Amino acid sequence: MGGLVYFSSASGNTARFVTRLGLPAGRIPISPKDAMPAPDLPFVLICPTYADGEGRGAVPKQVIHFLNDAGRRSLLRGVIAAGNRNFGATFALAGRVIADKCKVPVLYRFELAGNDEDIARVDAGLNKFWGTECLTMA
Repeated sequence: MGGLVYFSSASGNTARFVTRLGLPAGRIPISPKDAMPAPDLPFVLICPTYADGEGRGAVPKQVIHFLNDAGRRSLLRGVIAAGNRNFGATFALAGRVIADKCKVPVLYRFELAGNDEDIARVDAGLNKFWGTECLTMA
């Protein structure tokens, strides 16, 4: 099974979601001074959205910095996006932006810190996703 990498702002919503998943995960730091995770296996990225009303700035700068490294980006296999449904069309927009730029699928979208159903769906979906990838990588 592959790994998880995530970004969470000071609000901690995405961090709470990842903690509830109970899977090993590397955190992209809030501060640019801190070291980036260095995945050595394929991973799924979990990322919140911070778009303005026009959709600008959807992907956090630290996530862009993380993905600008070709070695890390080459291991990205999918993205799970968080957002706030109050923002309508820009809900979980970061996932679509990352998926389009990196040519990977958006695997799931959830609101804020997610709920029990989101956790169950993501857990089951990741197990299926990684199982399918193993079958296709032979």
